[in-house]
Amino acid sequence: MTQQASNLCTSLCTSGDTPHDTYPRLFTPLDLGHTQLRNRILMGSMHTFLEEAPNGFERMATYFSERAKGGVGMIITGGFAPNEEGAGFTGGSKLSTQEECEQHRIITDAVHAADPSVKICMQILHNGRYAYHNESVAPSPIKSRINPFKPNELTEEQIWKQIEDFGNCAALAKEAGYDGIEIIGSAGYLISEFLLQLTNQRNDAWGGSYENRMRFAVEVAKHVRERVGDDFIFVYRIAAMELLDQGSSWEEVVQLAKEIEKYASIISTHFTWHEARVPTLATMVPRRCFTSVTGRMRKELSIPMITSNRINMPNIAENVLADGDADIVSMARPMLADSEFAIKAFEGREDEINTCIACNQACLDHAFNAKVVSCLVNPRACHETELVIEQTESHKKVAVVGAGPGGLAFATTAAQRGHKVTLFDAKDKIGGQFNIAARIPGKEEFIETLRYFKKQIELLDIELKLNQKVSAEDLVSQGFDEIIVATGIKPRTPDIDGIDHPKVVSYLDALLDRKPIGKKIAIIGAGGIGFDAAHYLSHSGPSTALDIDGFAKEWGVDFKSHPRGGVAGLEPKVSPSPREITLLQRKPTSVGKNLGRTTGWTHRIYLERKGVQMWNGCEYERIDDDGLHISRQGEPVTLNVDNVIICAGQESNRELQEELAKLGVSSTLIGGADVASELDAKRAIDQATRVAATI
Repeated sequence: MTQQASNLCTSLCTSGDTPHDTYPRLFTPLDLGHTQLRNRILMGSMHTFLEEAPNGFERMATYFSERAKGGVGMIITGGFAPNEEGAGFTGGSKLSTQEECEQHRIITDAVHAADPSVKICMQILHNGRYAYHNESVAPSPIKSRINPFKPNELTEEQIWKQIEDFGNCAALAKEAGYDGIEIIGSAGYLISEFLLQLTNQRNDAWGGSYENRMRFAVEVAKHVRERVGDDFIFVYRIAAMELLDQGSSWEEVVQLAKEIEKYASIISTHFTWHEARVPTLATMVPRRCFTSVTGRMRKELSIPMITSNRINMPNIAENVLADGDADIVSMARPMLADSEFAIKAFEGREDEINTCIACNQACLDHAFNAKVVSCLVNPRACHETELVIEQTESHKKVAVVGAGPGGLAFATTAAQRGHKVTLFDAKDKIGGQFNIAARIPGKEEFIETLRYFKKQIELLDIELKLNQKVSAEDLVSQGFDEIIVATGIKPRTPDIDGIDHPKVVSYLDALLDRKPIGKKIAIIGAGGIGFDAAHYLSHSGPSTALDIDGFAKEWGVDFKSHPRGGVAGLEPKVSPSPREITLLQRKPTSVGKNLGRTTGWTHRIYLERKGVQMWNGCEYERIDDDGLHISRQGEPVTLNVDNVIICAGQESNRELQEELAKLGVSSTLIGGADVASELDAKRAIDQATRVAATI
């Protein structure tokens, strides 16, 4: 971002005299009494594992300061524990000492230097029974099903120690230069564990009645406010909906919120526990799906409220505010995808926003595997200090062959650096396999990435040549300095007797409706493509994004009457599949085991509800008029199916590179042409961006 652009956002985003033409609410300041937020755009908290990385504070300083320059009103960091027992794992991030306090100055100084009007708050997160170590604590010694460690039951004395530690952590955050803190009292972490009888089975003053169970949350809030004073932002993240049958009633949520607002500056709503079996962040979740819950609570309270989840474009955020669902809109992953989200919206450049597609592959999947977070569509996220895109001093004429995700990422990055890029593709549009992905129910957002790249091609003056299957001779004759081969993959044909039988259909033909598909089908291969094929074929046609009511029905959620946890007594109801589908794999492991950690379970559950059979340990014998013959656990089985869909992996398409090599011309493989495993767009875009940053 240019300094001029940064100054523009600083001056105009904080002016309440002239409303913004398109987003009058989003770019209206919010008065908190002792201070003011320049707009209603919040970069929400996300633990990135930079918190524990070497030089992590320096890297976080750059990461957050880029978002500050990008126009957000307020930033909330990833979580820091108030003590060792609350850390996510042994050696995990915490703030409990003066030495740790000094490290945080690196972050706060950088953000305030980038833009003094931006507020930055530190999240205080006590993991409770989710902590991955033997010293974890909880109100009761009840192990979570997602953690192998059984927590230690807190004594009365230890409870008060936790409360004191929250206050100490908040005071140190203020000393470190933060403008405020956020206490996370939701998601299944310590504070929310006190709230539910599911995890709090105490019979003392901290358990039993709801008044007793909410006492810990109220004492934490009270103690924090006492330690930081009135001139400090205090955000409290409340469990508005746990999505558990034994979750809070609506009356209990409101009761707690009314006590918390006596101490907090802002209440932020959260909508799940990590143990819940309803997706809240995956791309299958409709945009702004949960904001009505915040809006309902907002009517009960007198302090500002934050809403979140699946709000990824400025018009959606503006509508949330216009509908009265919140005072501030939190967008965490959208700020990973595009650090300039806010200023692009302010300047009317929405089509330039690199939109979060909610795939979770490089953000939440990384976080839950203790790996530094990034973003599939923006691999610079959390890697700003090492993946630097700078203007080149040696301008080259570059050919990129293949306009899939890898080719697009390379072409735009290279052009951004000053190279003259020509992008070729044999198809009539850009996107490659992303065009297929966007047809899958629940992956409609993928088309946003292609909209972004299409605009970048225009802005960066990339010469785009579609419908051109370029040859090695063509490339050589045009005198390119660099040739990038991004020709992707071709489906692998397994060695099965009868593989050329008329019943056999490739996944490309099935997903592109190039061949009719019968009512009984078997899918060979249960990787990501196999699951996509099962999703697509269990519907009646190309994907149509679910509305919020449709999502609520399919996942058994009631946003209106709000039974306990939002789900108690409700049964998910999915439309029946028009086909009988069996999804098969050779491996003896659970079907779908290697899917994304934070989204794989949603795909498995959904297909089960659709009636899809999932078989592991299959050996494929032959395909004939009778169907697919297999051996499963040593027993012969014949599946009398109309079609066999082949999703048995891919092979790199390197024909062009081989032709170039025969002419003595070197080239560089990227994306699927380099490594064909599971059409890995995350790897392809990351690799392409890194290679383009060095040529």
